[in-house]
Amino acid sequence: METCDQESSETAEGTMNVNVDYLQQLKDLDIPEEEAKKALILTGNVSAEEAAIFYFDSLEDQNPEGDEDQNYYKMVFVVNMELPMGVGKVAAQVGHAAVGLYQLLLKESKTRDVACKWDEYGAKKVVLQGSNTTHLLELQALALSMNLPTYMVQDAGRTQIAAGSYTVLSVIGEEECVNKVTGKLKLLN
Repeated sequence: METCDQESSETAEGTMNVNVDYLQQLKDLDIPEEEAKKALILTGNVSAEEAAIFYFDSLEDQNPEGDEDQNYYKMVFVVNMELPMGVGKVAAQVGHAAVGLYQLLLKESKTRDVACKWDEYGAKKVVLQGSNTTHLLELQALALSMNLPTYMVQDAGRTQIAAGSYTVLSVIGEEECVNKVTGKLKLLN
């Protein structure tokens, strides 16, 4: 059953149009528009999350010859969903997490290589939902135990939330390793 705000329908030819909100969410993840449409159609236009998972899984399946040893990198942002942050506040906090982690990577030669590889392979970024502060701290501890670089944003407390609140955790590394930390989390929508 579709609601009024979900703009999808079947055309006379029987091909499914995609939900424009879901399409925009996928494009915001840097998924090419045609690929995003295809993923939505192939997953039944159920959600942006399902389509994103389908798209990224299909990328893994398309491992070109000679690329078997290729390691892809991604940066993940886990947003503390228990905090009452508006969309703009979340965007700013994710920005702080990206810049903070990137600056941290550039400080040391061993992590500078991670930044270069991440950038070289498309600078993939994914924003996910974390339950609360404890959850973010547990994820950070797990990432650090796997030698993955992390950066935790603490808010200054000038606008919507209390000073010192943990708002966003960022993690970067080989995609397979990062997925062991954040692979079960839902996309932020």
